[in-house]
Amino acid sequence: MDIHYITPAVTPMTEAGGIDLDSCGSLYRHLLDGGVDGVLLLGSIGEFFGFTLEQKRELIRYAAGALAGRTRLLVGTTSLVYDEIVDLSRFALESGADAVVVIPPYYFHFDDESIYRYYAALAAGIPGELYLYNFPERTGYGIAPQVVRSLAERFENISGIKDTIGGMDHTRELIKALRPVRPEFRIYSGFDDNFAHNVLSGGNGCIAGLSNLYPELTSAWARAAREGDLVSMTRIQRQVDRLMDLYGVGKPFVPFIKEALVMRGVIRCAAATEPMPRATEAQRAQLRAIMERV
Repeated sequence: MDIHYITPAVTPMTEAGGIDLDSCGSLYRHLLDGGVDGVLLLGSIGEFFGFTLEQKRELIRYAAGALAGRTRLLVGTTSLVYDEIVDLSRFALESGADAVVVIPPYYFHFDDESIYRYYAALAAGIPGELYLYNFPERTGYGIAPQVVRSLAERFENISGIKDTIGGMDHTRELIKALRPVRPEFRIYSGFDDNFAHNVLSGGNGCIAGLSNLYPELTSAWARAAREGDLVSMTRIQRQVDRLMDLYGVGKPFVPFIKEALVMRGVIRCAAATEPMPRATEAQRAQLRAIMERV
């Protein structure tokens, strides 16, 4: 079965604000050793919004060398400037990425027709696989299932979607809309605790952040789903439900996931792009308690 658990990788940084490529390498080895089905660079948890184009190119070059050919590599190429998306997407694909992932424009709200035209133009301009990224909590609006279906019917290189919504209602409608016309179209949830519901409904799994910390657990979950092992799926669901508390330690959650990775000895520093907060001692204690429970 075409079921995956893909890691939207954090972007390790130095205290001085640069990308820490040594820690990136440590993280990627941790993910590969944990058996992840793929890695997404420069997603939301990867802080795509906080890096310059040159920093993004540097990270893509490094990650492609470390990951391409060893696991599936997706790259977030979102920008508010259309030409930057196309240029960075071409660079990522030429560097060895398997696909690029693009969030719809934010700041203003756009109607269905505008979103269709936007992704249609991107699909025509990007010479490779393109995933849509639906995250209404960040953009202020969602991509309607019928828009996704219309795009998928017309553009073969629009090959999947990350649907980051707390419940499964919207994802379920995507599955119902896409399966009759594009059975191979990949539909991923963006929250870890939706994995089992997603695959039981006919989706393809998750692109979700806890796999940064526990790739061995999430890859076991994907393996159990592929094998139809409901006993193991249930056991891991309960572990993940407890680990979801990590997201609530502080907002935004990105630097707190990094802090937990420091505690696991995977990366050196929990620094994040400005103005992300830093964990307090009390928050570190919360993180430690949650991790020790599981």
